[in-house]
Amino acid sequence: MAETDHTLAGRLSELRLEHRALDQAIESMGQTGADELNIRRLKKRKLKLRDQITILESQLIPDIDA
Repeated sequence: MAETDHTLAGRLSELRLEHRALDQAIESMGQTGADELNIRRLKKRKLKLRDQITILESQLIPDIDA
């Protein structure tokens, strides 16, 4: 694995951890009846993280010649 692959894999791991943390925060806030605006902001952030995760995962998969 090249150095850039290690860097991408590390960043991917960080994004996944943040995504899980947001998921837990959203669930917790939903149970306590927190402000809907804040919950929506967290959900938007979570969706952006999912997009970034998908992009990094595609960069780590090697291209296969047909």
